[in-house]
Amino acid sequence: MLGMMQDWPLLCHKILDYAAAQHGGREIVSRSVEGPILRTTYADIHARAKKASQALEADGFGLGDRIATLGWNSARHMEAWYGAMGIGGVYHTLNPRLFPEQIAWIMNHAEDKGLFVDLSFLPIVEAIADNVPSLRKIIVLTDADHMPKSSKLEMVDYESWIGQHDGDFAWKQFDENTACGMCYTSGTTGDPKGVLYSHRSNVLHALISVQPDALNLGSNEVIMPVVPMFHANAWGIAHSAPMVGAKIVNPGPLMDGASIYELLDSEKVTMTAAVPTVWLMLLSYLEETGKKLPHLNRVVIGGSACPRAMTEAFQNDYGVQVIHAWGMTEMSPLGSLGVMKPVYSDLEGEVLLDMQEKQGYAPFGVEMQITDDENVELPWDGKTFGKLKVRGPGVAKAYYGGAGVEQFDQEGWFDTGDVAHINANGYMQITDRSKDVIKSGGEWISTIDLENLAVGHPDIQEAAVIGIVHSKWDERPLLICITKQGKNPAAEDILEFMRGKVAKWWMPNAVAFVEEIPHTATGKIQKTELRKQFADYRFDDG
Repeated sequence: MLGMMQDWPLLCHKILDYAAAQHGGREIVSRSVEGPILRTTYADIHARAKKASQALEADGFGLGDRIATLGWNSARHMEAWYGAMGIGGVYHTLNPRLFPEQIAWIMNHAEDKGLFVDLSFLPIVEAIADNVPSLRKIIVLTDADHMPKSSKLEMVDYESWIGQHDGDFAWKQFDENTACGMCYTSGTTGDPKGVLYSHRSNVLHALISVQPDALNLGSNEVIMPVVPMFHANAWGIAHSAPMVGAKIVNPGPLMDGASIYELLDSEKVTMTAAVPTVWLMLLSYLEETGKKLPHLNRVVIGGSACPRAMTEAFQNDYGVQVIHAWGMTEMSPLGSLGVMKPVYSDLEGEVLLDMQEKQGYAPFGVEMQITDDENVELPWDGKTFGKLKVRGPGVAKAYYGGAGVEQFDQEGWFDTGDVAHINANGYMQITDRSKDVIKSGGEWISTIDLENLAVGHPDIQEAAVIGIVHSKWDERPLLICITKQGKNPAAEDILEFMRGKVAKWWMPNAVAFVEEIPHTATGKIQKTELRKQFADYRFDDG
């Protein structure tokens, strides 16, 4: 017997319909590439997204067409997403931090037919457009007054392009499993891999993320997604914020500490989200200026492990709750969040920080397990670690084009490539990427734990740990550090700070100081480059 309820397909444009109907006057604020702060509302975004849909359809775009975006977080960028989805097209976010050759490779792999691009990134497009034969329309996210001339590209400005249409448009209707979004992994090992989201998966992911024990979003929230829309499906915020009518503050192209603080303060932002490198800049700015964060309630930190010292600074110095989160492009991307369950409600001080170092527990909609190399499931005892695997309605079941089949099994589990353990209350902690873990004397050493500990030293700005060949122990840790401006600690100072805080045999054999630690296009430490840089490094094996 089937239920007798209405068949109401989970389509992303229904989110924007709802935002316009129930929260039409709620503001979306964007720092524009041109300079000024632009203000609009959900009602305006809804109307303009329909014009974008009309314009796309008039230009011959339709169901399944991949329409790329190369832009900062902005209202126009959001309109482009919903405009593409409204005709059954697929928004495809491109990461401008990749090399132009990588971007061209990705566009060709996806067979992008259209491109929305911010002014900042036109030089990239000019360099690669001739190498993307499928591309037939370039829309610049600006107005006629700021539209540049190009001798190489045929382009149209966004405002003139949608201005030709009246917005009297009915969103297209199709199955909720229809593709609507696309994002490629950063490709740190091998070519980037395409993740293809569906309307259903994005809507369900948004419903998951607004839960109180997840991002805890509501209409009273003022959220600043510093995480860019081109990174991991914008952490789902382009769907979850309008789903609840939260005010959005888009930081645009300026990610320095002063610019981020300006918007946090002037727009009275209550919640924000980004990778740790962004917060390092903000905390440095706050330390230098003595300014506070009177409006901010909580910050979600993900993308890479959140250093303990960062959590301490936000909570102890500025009264801002830190939620340590974990996820992947392949998961839409939320996988776990470090919200405290009742069993931990009385924790404080160092014991609370111990729990907050974990990546948290999976919300409803995400299943999780750890296995050994023989695929035997391991216990949730908080110490046995193995391969972290996940499945759920927001988790990919394959990569676009069939790459990476070895990461998906017949039971639906996706092998994340992370090594982790899970405690009896479901709290997961990543100890490493499987390719980064150090094996010393037959035992594993977590590089993440060592990095977080080192960053707790008051003179250290950033740290990375890699394994170096050792004649006796196979591999031993090398700690690589950037010092804070004006600080000059000795290697022994750093090691002494770490002693007694980790197992003795985990301690780094040496410390190397560098001016810069390389990062991937998504802000993660690029250990492949560090291994090349230190390929000839050898310990005194005594």
